[in-house]
Amino acid sequence: MTTAGLTSGQAAELLEKAGPNVLPAEKSISQWRKLWGELTHFFALMLWCAAALAFLADLPQLGVAIIVVVLVNGIFAHIQQERAQHAAARLRGLLPADVMVRRDGRVRKVHASELVVNDAVLLTAGDRIPADVILVTAQACAVDESMLTGESDPVPKTAGDSAWGGTFLVNGDAEATVNATGGGTRLAGISALTSGAVPPPTPLSLELRRIVRVVASLALAIAALFFLVSLLVGIEWRNSFLFAIGVAVALVPEGLLPTVTLSLAMGAQRMASRNALVRNLEAVETLGSTTFICTDKTGTLTQNRMNAVEVFTSSGSVSIVGEGYNPEGAAQGDGQEKAAETALAALAASQGRAELHDGQWRALGDPMEAAIDVLARRLGGAAEIRTAPSRRFAFDPSRRRESAIVGHDLFCKGAPEAVLPLCSDTDGQVAGQVQLMASRGLRVIAVARRRLDGPSEAWESRPPGDIERGMELLGLIGLHDPPRPDVADVIRTARTAGLKLAMITGDHPATAAAIAREIGLMGAPEFILEGSDLPDDEQLLGALLDRDGVVVSRVSPEQKLRVAKALQSRGHVVAMTGDGVNDGPALREADIGVAMGLSGTDVAREAADLVLLDDHFATIVAAIEQGRATYSNIHRFLTYHLTDNVAELTPFVVWALSGGQFPLALGVLQILALDIGTDLLPALALGAEPPGKRVLSRPPERRHLMDRQLMVRVFCVLGPVEALVEMSAFSVVLFGGGWTRGEPPEPGLLMAASGAAFTAVVLGQLANAYACRSATVPPWRLGWGSNKLLAWAVLAELAVLAACLYVPPLAALLGQAPPPMAGLLLAALAVPAVLAADWAYKGFRGRGAR
Repeated sequence: MTTAGLTSGQAAELLEKAGPNVLPAEKSISQWRKLWGELTHFFALMLWCAAALAFLADLPQLGVAIIVVVLVNGIFAHIQQERAQHAAARLRGLLPADVMVRRDGRVRKVHASELVVNDAVLLTAGDRIPADVILVTAQACAVDESMLTGESDPVPKTAGDSAWGGTFLVNGDAEATVNATGGGTRLAGISALTSGAVPPPTPLSLELRRIVRVVASLALAIAALFFLVSLLVGIEWRNSFLFAIGVAVALVPEGLLPTVTLSLAMGAQRMASRNALVRNLEAVETLGSTTFICTDKTGTLTQNRMNAVEVFTSSGSVSIVGEGYNPEGAAQGDGQEKAAETALAALAASQGRAELHDGQWRALGDPMEAAIDVLARRLGGAAEIRTAPSRRFAFDPSRRRESAIVGHDLFCKGAPEAVLPLCSDTDGQVAGQVQLMASRGLRVIAVARRRLDGPSEAWESRPPGDIERGMELLGLIGLHDPPRPDVADVIRTARTAGLKLAMITGDHPATAAAIAREIGLMGAPEFILEGSDLPDDEQLLGALLDRDGVVVSRVSPEQKLRVAKALQSRGHVVAMTGDGVNDGPALREADIGVAMGLSGTDVAREAADLVLLDDHFATIVAAIEQGRATYSNIHRFLTYHLTDNVAELTPFVVWALSGGQFPLALGVLQILALDIGTDLLPALALGAEPPGKRVLSRPPERRHLMDRQLMVRVFCVLGPVEALVEMSAFSVVLFGGGWTRGEPPEPGLLMAASGAAFTAVVLGQLANAYACRSATVPPWRLGWGSNKLLAWAVLAELAVLAACLYVPPLAALLGQAPPPMAGLLLAALAVPAVLAADWAYKGFRGRGAR
């Protein structure tokens, strides 16, 4: 290996021999074990018990039918889980995993999987260390090894030390040589120990557990009550047991869990298509409940395309004209020589640069440092001459500056508040100039120099605080980062959606305020806080921040964490953006941590729930829109399932209230056919409903899935109407065939009447599927064909209905027969009846809301 690193040919040979730099695949859980889990959750265990009891009661057909239902539902749920996991794995592959290496004598960007032993890797603060390495150079380096050791304090590193793949460089800059990749790394050796860690339950999983407990308890309690009632009215215990099983099966929404999984997976895939990568499926639902967005400025609200447009020195102010990172440009104003000196000094304390790639000039590294490189070239072209510093003090958020020793000079650049107090020659004019430049929306950095007397070795071991003082201020550089073109429209959309917004930035307060005004984020009256002015009292801090359009500038990572906690204490569901090394705690504390995929550090992406692949604020709002749609979809098919349960339970209620004198309209096998044969596909189609046009025109909701609105709609409107038509169709066929109360009906007549009731429930659910598409709008306003999956599901539902009625073996198994014309016509009334009742309820509820 030479100082230039490997050649491309050498790297290719080593890669072919050693294989890619990826961890060995974890030993996956077998498909059979996963399927077993889907067959043994609480709902499934209830049905297994029901099947066993059916065999004990000498009801083999019922036992076999219940087993078939459990198997079909379990296999379907298993397929959906596998699809969701594979989709999540594909989405995670979209995350950036690039590494800077020296190859062929130049710095190149390669995928981390292409690293080989002896590669020369360049690391900066925030990078994930891509393989086991030995540090060749290390400037103020510290590594977070908590994932290996459990110790949260960063470990200082110097040249010659080892650093392990998978850990994070949280401070400093380094160049390292790879000494182990893939399966040879230390991380690979202990990955088996960490793979069994169980993450804490998410809010959605807790909510689903609550629903399971409520529904299961209700099903068992009502089934036991029916069993006792049937015994008291003199029914044989065998038939009483049959009724109890029917009640339990009628109340269990077997397809609920796989439908939830599918809905979350589809929501995550739709978000990915809009450049929002969800790192865990349950975060999709949490996004829909977000009430407060704390957003950074640079790269999220702005384009992160830094351009140095002004340099102020003691000789005057120089304006710079130029586009992007192309070094061609012009300078206007007095003191261009002094301005060039300032630019070169800033460049000495920088690492990023601009380079020509495929005919386009692009930033390599930090966009601000690339802009300084371009500035130096525009002011004289001397930027090509860069001397490697003998020592660097990397940027630290707490110091807000960075420095480098080159020869006998210390060059320093950073926030004016952090640099000016360390200079001996500043006056009020400089402070006024900082305020003036910042008020125009420019990001201002101060540049200073100190001549170091004596041998350079005398300065090598001294801390930065001893060296960064008594400096000479060379000048101020103003950088412009233009706002994203559509960000003002997106902010208006977010406010229409009832979201509160805050800008949380490390920039100068005047710069932050100017950008906030320009894009329309600033609230009225204007309220601007600095991180150092945040009150110590958490309740007071929450009260100050709980307003729309607040700007908090000069915040440290610790203050960002306090902001998240303070807003949560006020009941907000907080989305917090971040891209820096120390943003991890705030991203983890927020309900939704949002990291930048393009400019963010690996540390931030690891801590986040959502990664913006385009670093765009609009993507956050788009993700919230999809999150709300997914939450609404879960609400939709839960309404759909429970309405069907009401219709299925009603025949047993009528039978019990009549003391067993009125025949059962539906049997247990028919209920199972309804739950699996006709209801499952429409429920899945509702889970895939795209976001509505008005999903961002209402305030965010944070409620239980089984809330009062759902219960009223199910148990007071849709369910009773569907049940009324069902029992009416059953009764008309029964009485029309000559049945007399108290007498056992003829078997053929009972089967025809039961077929009418079955048809009414299926057709009522068909209408219910369309009614559940919206909680406020009737289906004809949405368009009958706007959800194509639902249209196909309804056609399949009708085909299953025809088979259950007109295929003699299947109809006989279910205990039903084709109803007469009167029964069919009455059953068909379920469609207009459900739609009319739903329309009336939505209209009444809408008037009440207004």
